[in-house]
Amino acid sequence: MNSEDRLRMLADVEAAQAGGAPVAVATVTHPGEPPLAERGRKLVVRRDAGAVGTLGDAALDSVVAAAAREALSARLRTPVRTLYVGRGRLDRGEPPTDRRHESSPGDAQVMLELFEAPGRLVVVGGGHVGLALAEIGALLGFRITVIDDRPEFANAERFPMADEVRAGEIDAELDAMELGGACSVVLVSRGHKQDELALRHAVGRGAAYLGMIGSRRRTRTVLESLARDGTDRSELDRVRTPIGLDIGAETPEEIALSILAEIVMMRRGGRGGPMRGDAG
Repeated sequence: MNSEDRLRMLADVEAAQAGGAPVAVATVTHPGEPPLAERGRKLVVRRDAGAVGTLGDAALDSVVAAAAREALSARLRTPVRTLYVGRGRLDRGEPPTDRRHESSPGDAQVMLELFEAPGRLVVVGGGHVGLALAEIGALLGFRITVIDDRPEFANAERFPMADEVRAGEIDAELDAMELGGACSVVLVSRGHKQDELALRHAVGRGAAYLGMIGSRRRTRTVLESLARDGTDRSELDRVRTPIGLDIGAETPEEIALSILAEIVMMRRGGRGGPMRGDAG
Protein backbone atom coordinates (compact mmCIF):
# COMPACT_ATOMS: atom_id res chain seq x y z
CA MET A 1 0.00 0.00 0.00
CA ASN A 2 1.40 3.41 -0.91
CA SER A 3 1.59 6.25 1.59
CA GLU A 4 -1.15 8.24 -0.16
CA ASP A 5 -3.66 5.39 0.16
CA ARG A 6 -2.68 4.85 3.78
CA LEU A 7 -3.33 8.50 4.60
CA ARG A 8 -6.69 8.44 2.80
CA MET A 9 -7.70 5.33 4.75
CA LEU A 10 -6.78 6.92 8.05
CA ALA A 11 -8.65 10.09 7.10
CA ASP A 12 -11.81 8.10 6.22
CA VAL A 13 -11.73 6.19 9.51
CA GLU A 14 -11.10 9.32 11.58
CA ALA A 15 -13.92 11.16 9.78
CA ALA A 16 -16.31 8.26 10.45
CA GLN A 17 -15.46 8.20 14.14
CA ALA A 18 -15.92 11.96 14.31
CA GLY A 19 -19.47 11.77 12.97
CA GLY A 20 -19.02 11.49 9.21
CA ALA A 21 -20.24 8.70 6.96
CA PRO A 22 -19.48 5.23 8.39
CA VAL A 23 -16.85 3.10 6.65
CA ALA A 24 -15.80 -0.54 6.64
CA VAL A 25 -12.18 -1.66 6.78
CA ALA A 26 -11.42 -5.08 5.28
CA THR A 27 -8.08 -6.68 6.25
CA VAL A 28 -6.67 -9.96 4.98
CA THR A 29 -5.87 -12.04 8.07
CA HIS A 30 -5.23 -15.36 6.29
CA PRO A 31 -4.12 -15.46 2.63
CA GLY A 32 -5.65 -18.86 1.88
CA GLU A 33 -4.10 -22.00 0.42
CA PRO A 34 -3.05 -21.52 -2.33
CA PRO A 35 -2.74 -17.81 -1.50
CA LEU A 36 -5.61 -15.68 -2.77
CA ALA A 37 -4.42 -12.45 -1.17
CA GLU A 38 -1.49 -11.05 0.74
CA ARG A 39 -1.79 -11.00 4.53
CA GLY A 40 -2.26 -7.48 5.90
CA ARG A 41 -3.69 -5.97 2.72
CA LYS A 42 -6.51 -3.47 3.41
CA LEU A 43 -9.53 -2.09 1.62
CA VAL A 44 -11.60 0.80 3.03
CA VAL A 45 -15.18 0.86 1.74
CA ARG A 46 -17.69 3.69 1.94
CA ARG A 47 -21.42 3.04 2.13
CA ASP A 48 -22.39 5.23 -0.82
CA ALA A 49 -19.63 4.40 -3.31
CA GLY A 50 -15.90 4.27 -3.68
CA ALA A 51 -13.13 2.40 -1.96
CA VAL A 52 -9.48 2.96 -1.11
CA GLY A 53 -6.77 0.31 -1.28
CA THR A 54 -6.85 -3.27 -2.53
CA LEU A 55 -6.72 -6.78 -1.13
CA GLY A 56 -4.52 -7.75 -4.07
CA ASP A 57 -7.16 -9.39 -6.27
CA ALA A 58 -9.77 -7.49 -8.28
CA ALA A 59 -12.45 -10.17 -7.92
CA LEU A 60 -11.84 -10.38 -4.19
CA ASP A 61 -12.02 -6.59 -3.89
CA SER A 62 -15.38 -6.60 -5.66
CA VAL A 63 -17.12 -9.24 -3.53
CA VAL A 64 -15.69 -7.94 -0.25
CA ALA A 65 -16.70 -4.36 -1.11
CA ALA A 66 -20.25 -5.57 -1.84
CA ALA A 67 -20.35 -7.43 1.49
CA ALA A 68 -19.00 -4.36 3.27
CA ARG A 69 -21.68 -2.08 1.83
CA GLU A 70 -24.35 -4.57 2.78
CA ALA A 71 -22.97 -4.62 6.32
CA LEU A 72 -22.92 -0.81 6.46
CA SER A 73 -26.57 -0.65 5.36
CA ALA A 74 -27.84 -3.32 7.75
CA ARG A 75 -30.22 -2.25 10.49
CA LEU A 76 -28.37 -4.30 13.09
CA ARG A 77 -24.69 -3.84 12.41
CA THR A 78 -21.97 -6.20 13.63
CA PRO A 79 -18.82 -4.17 14.41
CA VAL A 80 -16.34 -6.97 13.58
CA ARG A 81 -16.72 -10.24 11.69
CA THR A 82 -14.66 -12.58 9.52
CA LEU A 83 -15.45 -13.29 5.87
CA TYR A 84 -14.38 -16.58 4.26
CA VAL A 85 -13.77 -16.72 0.52
CA GLY A 86 -11.83 -18.98 -1.83
CA ARG A 87 -11.05 -19.08 -5.53
CA GLY A 88 -13.85 -21.57 -6.19
CA ARG A 89 -16.41 -19.27 -4.57
CA LEU A 90 -15.12 -16.33 -6.62
CA ASP A 91 -15.21 -18.29 -9.87
CA ARG A 92 -18.82 -19.29 -9.19
CA GLY A 93 -19.76 -15.68 -8.47
CA GLU A 94 -20.77 -16.47 -4.89
CA PRO A 95 -20.44 -13.89 -2.11
CA PRO A 96 -18.19 -14.49 0.91
CA THR A 97 -19.68 -16.18 3.94
CA ASP A 98 -19.24 -15.18 7.56
CA ARG A 99 -20.19 -18.66 8.79
CA ARG A 100 -17.21 -20.84 9.46
CA HIS A 101 -19.13 -24.08 8.86
CA GLU A 102 -19.93 -22.87 5.33
CA SER A 103 -16.28 -22.17 4.52
CA SER A 104 -13.97 -24.52 2.63
CA PRO A 105 -10.48 -25.68 3.60
CA GLY A 106 -7.96 -23.20 2.30
CA ASP A 107 -10.34 -20.23 2.14
CA ALA A 108 -8.82 -16.81 2.59
CA GLN A 109 -10.06 -14.93 5.66
CA VAL A 110 -10.87 -11.23 5.66
CA MET A 111 -11.66 -9.31 8.87
CA LEU A 112 -14.38 -6.71 8.31
CA GLU A 113 -14.51 -3.84 10.83
CA LEU A 114 -17.17 -1.13 10.82
CA PHE A 115 -16.27 2.37 12.01
CA GLU A 116 -18.85 4.99 12.93
CA ALA A 117 -19.26 7.58 15.63
CA PRO A 118 -21.22 6.61 18.73
CA GLY A 119 -24.64 8.21 18.58
CA ARG A 120 -25.06 11.30 20.73
CA LEU A 121 -28.47 12.19 22.14
CA VAL A 122 -28.92 15.83 23.18
CA VAL A 123 -32.02 16.23 25.33
CA VAL A 124 -33.18 19.82 25.83
CA GLY A 125 -35.49 19.65 28.82
CA GLY A 126 -35.02 17.78 32.05
CA GLY A 127 -38.65 16.99 32.84
CA HIS A 128 -40.40 13.63 32.83
CA VAL A 129 -40.02 12.99 29.09
CA GLY A 130 -36.41 14.19 29.13
CA LEU A 131 -35.61 11.81 31.97
CA ALA A 132 -37.22 8.88 30.16
CA LEU A 133 -35.32 9.78 26.96
CA ALA A 134 -32.02 9.78 28.84
CA GLU A 135 -32.75 6.46 30.54
CA ILE A 136 -33.81 4.61 27.39
CA GLY A 137 -31.22 6.35 25.23
CA ALA A 138 -28.44 5.21 27.54
CA LEU A 139 -29.70 1.61 27.28
CA LEU A 140 -29.45 1.95 23.49
CA GLY A 141 -25.81 3.02 23.73
CA PHE A 142 -26.19 6.74 23.05
CA ARG A 143 -23.92 9.25 24.71
CA ILE A 144 -26.33 11.46 26.64
CA THR A 145 -26.25 15.24 27.06
CA VAL A 146 -29.02 16.96 29.00
CA ILE A 147 -29.66 20.73 28.94
CA ASP A 148 -32.06 22.68 31.13
CA ASP A 149 -32.06 26.22 32.48
CA ARG A 150 -33.28 24.98 35.87
CA PRO A 151 -30.51 23.53 38.05
CA GLU A 152 -33.02 21.39 39.96
CA PHE A 153 -33.79 19.61 36.66
CA ALA A 154 -30.25 19.54 35.30
CA ASN A 155 -27.95 17.81 37.72
CA ALA A 156 -26.03 14.56 38.03
CA GLU A 157 -28.29 13.26 40.78
CA ARG A 158 -31.34 13.37 38.51
CA PHE A 159 -29.42 12.16 35.46
CA PRO A 160 -26.77 9.69 36.65
CA MET A 161 -26.88 7.94 33.24
CA ALA A 162 -25.90 11.11 31.36
CA ASP A 163 -22.39 11.71 30.07
CA GLU A 164 -22.92 15.45 30.40
CA VAL A 165 -25.47 17.63 32.18
CA ARG A 166 -25.51 21.34 31.36
CA ALA A 167 -27.43 23.69 33.63
CA GLY A 168 -27.65 27.14 32.10
CA GLU A 169 -29.35 29.31 29.52
CA ILE A 170 -30.50 27.06 26.71
CA ASP A 171 -29.22 29.26 23.88
CA ALA A 172 -25.77 29.66 25.40
CA GLU A 173 -25.43 25.96 26.20
CA LEU A 174 -26.40 24.92 22.68
CA ASP A 175 -24.09 27.50 21.13
CA ALA A 176 -21.21 26.09 23.17
CA MET A 177 -21.74 22.60 21.72
CA GLU A 178 -20.64 21.14 18.41
CA LEU A 179 -23.58 19.46 16.68
CA GLY A 180 -22.85 17.09 13.81
CA GLY A 181 -23.84 13.98 11.94
CA ALA A 182 -23.66 11.76 15.03
CA CYS A 183 -26.03 14.02 17.02
CA SER A 184 -29.75 13.64 17.59
CA VAL A 185 -31.28 16.71 19.26
CA VAL A 186 -34.65 16.41 20.98
CA LEU A 187 -36.50 19.48 22.24
CA VAL A 188 -38.79 18.52 25.11
CA SER A 189 -38.55 21.58 27.32
CA ARG A 190 -41.32 22.91 29.50
CA GLY A 191 -42.88 25.45 27.16
CA HIS A 192 -43.31 27.16 23.82
CA LYS A 193 -40.77 29.89 24.59
CA GLN A 194 -37.98 27.50 25.55
CA ASP A 195 -38.60 25.22 22.55
CA GLU A 196 -38.47 28.10 20.10
CA LEU A 197 -35.28 29.43 21.66
CA ALA A 198 -33.67 25.99 21.50
CA LEU A 199 -34.75 25.46 17.91
CA ARG A 200 -33.28 28.80 16.84
CA HIS A 201 -29.91 27.70 18.21
CA ALA A 202 -29.99 24.12 16.92
CA VAL A 203 -31.50 24.29 13.43
CA GLY A 204 -29.13 24.27 10.48
CA ARG A 205 -26.11 23.09 12.44
CA GLY A 206 -25.77 19.63 10.93
CA ALA A 207 -27.48 17.39 13.48
CA ALA A 208 -28.61 14.12 11.95
CA TYR A 209 -31.94 14.43 13.75
CA LEU A 210 -33.73 17.45 15.18
CA GLY A 211 -37.17 16.99 16.68
CA MET A 212 -39.52 19.12 18.73
CA ILE A 213 -42.38 17.93 20.92
CA GLY A 214 -45.75 19.63 20.93
CA SER A 215 -49.09 19.82 19.17
CA ARG A 216 -49.28 20.49 15.44
CA ARG A 217 -50.63 23.99 16.06
CA ARG A 218 -47.96 24.86 18.60
CA THR A 219 -45.06 23.53 16.56
CA ARG A 220 -46.37 25.13 13.35
CA THR A 221 -46.42 28.48 15.14
CA VAL A 222 -42.78 28.05 16.15
CA LEU A 223 -41.67 27.04 12.64
CA GLU A 224 -43.54 29.93 11.02
CA SER A 225 -41.93 32.36 13.47
CA LEU A 226 -38.45 31.15 12.50
CA ALA A 227 -39.31 31.28 8.79
CA ARG A 228 -40.44 34.90 9.10
CA ASP A 229 -37.13 35.72 10.77
CA GLY A 230 -35.19 34.31 7.83
CA THR A 231 -34.32 30.76 8.85
CA ASP A 232 -33.69 28.60 5.79
CA ARG A 233 -36.97 26.87 4.90
CA SER A 234 -35.16 23.71 3.79
CA GLU A 235 -33.62 23.42 7.27
CA LEU A 236 -37.00 23.93 8.93
CA ASP A 237 -38.47 21.20 6.73
CA ARG A 238 -35.96 18.77 8.25
CA VAL A 239 -37.29 19.34 11.78
CA ARG A 240 -39.27 16.31 12.93
CA THR A 241 -42.55 17.52 14.33
CA PRO A 242 -44.86 16.09 15.54
CA ILE A 243 -42.04 14.07 16.99
CA GLY A 244 -41.71 10.28 17.15
CA LEU A 245 -43.47 7.31 15.58
CA ASP A 246 -47.21 6.82 15.98
CA ILE A 247 -47.46 4.02 18.54
CA GLY A 248 -50.28 5.55 20.56
CA ALA A 249 -47.85 6.75 23.24
CA GLU A 250 -49.32 8.38 26.36
CA THR A 251 -46.90 8.07 29.30
CA PRO A 252 -43.49 9.83 29.38
CA GLU A 253 -41.78 6.48 28.91
CA GLU A 254 -43.95 5.59 25.92
CA ILE A 255 -43.37 9.02 24.38
CA ALA A 256 -39.62 8.59 24.85
CA LEU A 257 -39.79 5.15 23.24
CA SER A 258 -41.68 6.62 20.29
CA ILE A 259 -39.07 9.36 19.82
CA LEU A 260 -36.09 7.02 20.11
CA ALA A 261 -37.71 4.56 17.71
CA GLU A 262 -37.84 7.35 15.13
CA ILE A 263 -34.21 8.28 15.80
CA VAL A 264 -33.05 4.68 15.42
CA MET A 265 -35.16 4.31 12.27
CA MET A 266 -33.45 7.30 10.66
CA ARG A 267 -30.01 6.34 11.92
CA ARG A 268 -30.25 2.77 10.63
CA GLY A 269 -32.23 3.42 7.47
CA GLY A 270 -35.40 1.69 8.60
CA ARG A 271 -38.92 2.29 7.28
CA GLY A 272 -40.92 2.40 10.49
CA GLY A 273 -43.44 -0.21 9.45
CA PRO A 274 -44.21 -3.56 11.08
CA MET A 275 -41.56 -6.25 10.62
CA ARG A 276 -44.30 -8.64 9.46
CA GLY A 277 -45.27 -7.69 5.92
CA ASP A 278 -48.61 -8.37 4.31
CA ALA A 279 -47.03 -11.16 2.29
CA GLY A 280 -45.98 -12.97 5.47
